[in-house]
Amino acid sequence: MGGDHRQASSSSSSPEIVLPLAVVPGDFEEADVAPIISSYNDHVRPLLDAIDKLRLLQVMKEGIQLPTIVVVGDQSSGKSSVLESLAGIHLPRGQGICTRVPLIMRLQNQDSAEPELFLEYGDKTVTVEEDHISDAISHATDEVAGTGKGISNTPLTLVVKKNGVPDLTMVDLPGITRVPVHGQPENIYEQVAEMIMGHIKPDESIILNVLSATVDFSTCESIRMSQQVDRSGQRTLAVVTKADKSPEGLREKVSSNDVNIGLGYVCVRNRVGDESFEEARREEENLFETHPLLSKMDKSIVGIPVLAEKLVQVQANIISRCLPKIVMNINEKLSANVMELEKMPKILSSQAEAMTTFMQIIGSAKESLRKILLRGEFDEYPDDKEMHGSARFVEMLYNFSNELHKSVENEQTGDFLIEEIKVLEEAKGIELPNFLSHSAFLCILQRKVDRISSMPADCVEQTWDYIESVVIAILKRHSEDYPQLKLATTRAAKSLISKMKEQSMNRVLEIVQMEKLTDYTCNPDYLSEWGKLLSQQQKFIGDVTSSYCYNSTTIEGWGTIQIEHLRGKSDTILQQAFDLKTRMKAYWKVVLRRLVDTMALLLKFNVHNLVTKEMDKEIFMELLGADGGKSIERILEESPGIAGKRERLNSSIGLLRESKEVVAQMMDKIASYGD
Repeated sequence: MGGDHRQASSSSSSPEIVLPLAVVPGDFEEADVAPIISSYNDHVRPLLDAIDKLRLLQVMKEGIQLPTIVVVGDQSSGKSSVLESLAGIHLPRGQGICTRVPLIMRLQNQDSAEPELFLEYGDKTVTVEEDHISDAISHATDEVAGTGKGISNTPLTLVVKKNGVPDLTMVDLPGITRVPVHGQPENIYEQVAEMIMGHIKPDESIILNVLSATVDFSTCESIRMSQQVDRSGQRTLAVVTKADKSPEGLREKVSSNDVNIGLGYVCVRNRVGDESFEEARREEENLFETHPLLSKMDKSIVGIPVLAEKLVQVQANIISRCLPKIVMNINEKLSANVMELEKMPKILSSQAEAMTTFMQIIGSAKESLRKILLRGEFDEYPDDKEMHGSARFVEMLYNFSNELHKSVENEQTGDFLIEEIKVLEEAKGIELPNFLSHSAFLCILQRKVDRISSMPADCVEQTWDYIESVVIAILKRHSEDYPQLKLATTRAAKSLISKMKEQSMNRVLEIVQMEKLTDYTCNPDYLSEWGKLLSQQQKFIGDVTSSYCYNSTTIEGWGTIQIEHLRGKSDTILQQAFDLKTRMKAYWKVVLRRLVDTMALLLKFNVHNLVTKEMDKEIFMELLGADGGKSIERILEESPGIAGKRERLNSSIGLLRESKEVVAQMMDKIASYGD
């Protein structure tokens, strides 16, 4: 068997990888105490070293899972004893949880009779003498997790290079306890359970479930947890401790496999008292050879050496299965990070570069504003209707027009002509009586303009508020990577828009005053509309003066109106009042159209000036006016968030490139096996 190579392959989509497995203890002549693993093919050690190096690089923080043997068990299940027997060293013992942090145990067989042990945590690497390893682990744990009895998810790594130990890497986790002891947090169970589930959930994890022969396996909390993530049991190997304490029915318990352990069971005897590891090995071997019940168990499922061999084989298989996926994940993550880094803004190293970048940002922002506010394009914001500028402008103008025309519809029809008659009475002069008073027309016109004078101002307010929101959003988006520039451009834009808004408001107020000042139009619709309305004058006067005493009549343009209050008025005053009313109605249509048209033209004109002329000028003055552009480099400094992201990406890329190199060397060694 010494020359045998066993094949372990990944899925059909991944390249086949052949890993030589361990040589079992039976291949060697018996000695007083044979090593746990008498030999291990030198080809596999570099692969395990590579996985350990990836773990040391913390590549798992990049979301890349590594093949891992995770050791779990209920408190007092004998977990520490099993690990001590595999490593040949003494681990911390005591009441409550002894393991308070994930302990990564890297065991490496070496020819030298002098063992080498050291701890790695944080930035420290501490060499430890074998006799003091337990105290060293306790001291390091206190540094990482504090001196109390709480736990921490920050790992320690214990490297054991020793003759006769199996080449294994395992992660030992805190024992599961339901009831906190004095000094432990009340939610200690939840904390331990969360840590364990985080380690055993990945498909790359092999679960080494330590069970005591003295308990019903189905009641073990560690079994319940492993079944949650590995229902089929294909990733779970069970080691049954304390076989000498409860030998009755043990053979039946492991053969029935009621808890679905897919990788099988190994039964072991715990080291007792002050027994040396060699003595414990001899006692274990004697137990399974001579005990009336335990001697009947298959020798392939008993003893620490068998457990070591199985773990070595499982480890080789999981490495071979996961290696292609690790290579793929490292390459994909590296490519994604490099691409993301390339998309980030370049670091500016000179004033010229800063000025170029500044001009590009302003140019891009202006182009976006041209699209949104001038050309009606919204490809940059297809789903954000608030950024569809032209459509929102049309909407605002439509609402403005509706509000103006509603003011006409709201005029009372119950006191028809009363206002006109009163104005005509007050406008009498020493003149011929059959001439319509121009001052009366202007008086009514000014009253009507006063009633709607706030509407154009409200429209200006609304449109400029909208323009400001769009401009600020665009400038922020284009300067997102440079917080100082974002603040400066936002400040400049608000200042400019405030000035232009004030100018627009003044212009609109002037237009309103113009409408009050005089009545003029060359629009032919005025005369046409007036003539159509005036043609109803004779019928209207006839209905008012009729002997039938009509209470109301219908006039096109007004609908049904009350006329009872007009009886007794002279025909002359009725004629003049009706003429004045129709002239005003025809002219008012022109005024309202003119206001809407003027507002539309003014809006378009102001937006055009803002985007194409004024904005970049204002920003340049804000940023460059004081010192001629010398501060542009400071303004274009990266935000702490962007700098942090760049640092994280560079760190991640460096880690992944180093990991890629480690994997490449490992793959080269695999390829060399066939040479």
